[in-house]
Amino acid sequence: MALAILLNQGEQGMLKITEHRIEGTDSTELLLEGRLVGPWVEEVDSFWRRMDGNRQKQTVIDLGGVTFVDAEGKGLLTRMWRAGAKFHAAGCLMRCLVDEITETGTNESTCLHDKKIS
Repeated sequence: MALAILLNQGEQGMLKITEHRIEGTDSTELLLEGRLVGPWVEEVDSFWRRMDGNRQKQTVIDLGGVTFVDAEGKGLLTRMWRAGAKFHAAGCLMRCLVDEITETGTNESTCLHDKKIS
């Protein structure tokens, strides 16, 4: 099952949140596209908390379509990582952000740089 939410608010730009199960695994992917800023941080946090009941499953946060993350967004991603989420990051900005959050460089067990789980 896939669920997508599109948020748009003028200066804050847009954020699309898509959740789907990764076939053949116990994993769920949360695909974020756009800007993780301002009110969108709370929306993603709210979405994440609703997913909390399925924490026994692995969650992959796909940041491949994220163009900007503010300090609040980075704080949320840090909390997600501490709760066990893994990241898929593409591009210099997102890779650097993930490295800062995980403080592990390119540890493949934590950060899935430029790789999709299929």
